[in-house]
Amino acid sequence: MTPNNPQTISIIIPVFNEAAIIHKLLEYLRENSNPNTVKEIIVVDGGSSDQSIAIAKDSGATVLQSRKGRATQMNLGAQYASGDILYFLHVDTFPPRGFDHFIINAYKSGIKAGCFRMKFDTNSRFLQFFAWFSRVNHKLCRGGDQSLFVEKALFQKLDGYREAFLIYEDSELIGRLYKAEKFTVLPHYVITSARKYEELGTVRLQYHFGMIHLQRVLGSGPDQLYNYYKKHIVD
Repeated sequence: MTPNNPQTISIIIPVFNEAAIIHKLLEYLRENSNPNTVKEIIVVDGGSSDQSIAIAKDSGATVLQSRKGRATQMNLGAQYASGDILYFLHVDTFPPRGFDHFIINAYKSGIKAGCFRMKFDTNSRFLQFFAWFSRVNHKLCRGGDQSLFVEKALFQKLDGYREAFLIYEDSELIGRLYKAEKFTVLPHYVITSARKYEELGTVRLQYHFGMIHLQRVLGSGPDQLYNYYKKHIVD
């Protein structure tokens, strides 16, 4: 790297009917990052029927359209991205201020993949207890809500997300990253929404997420995980 050729980040955000919140995230990202570092913000829409696409475009993001499925959407965003580092972000997760600085510094130190610690936007002691474990550098403590940065060349080497995983796609990729490279948890916090827990029940949802993790550890494949998810989490 030279001063005239700094490393850059492409932010990739998969969305589906997120008109209510997408502008807030995109505005936050613009206000809390360096435009010389964040090369582009790519919103990959999975077939929204609301105003998500129009709002994202009006907010200055590059919008791609894809078939629904976060793994498929994020792979398309990565294919389009021109930054050296890919930063995958959920639409209801807000990274720490200066997140791009933290990611670039980690990358300069030789870290090719990592995430942040996580807090929920709630005072629920139950959820904050589980969020505490996001500081533990073990693949069982990882998830997409913590956001993921990865060198684009490494992402390509691992063939990206496995699109057969309609859920658990983040954890599956991160498991492979742990095997391929030194994975780092940066000591700064993303703030992620507890909206799904509030809608479906905090203890109930955490229990079923735990069961999905356990099923994967015991060898369940993508179809089995998704069938469990459909049966117990979504109708």
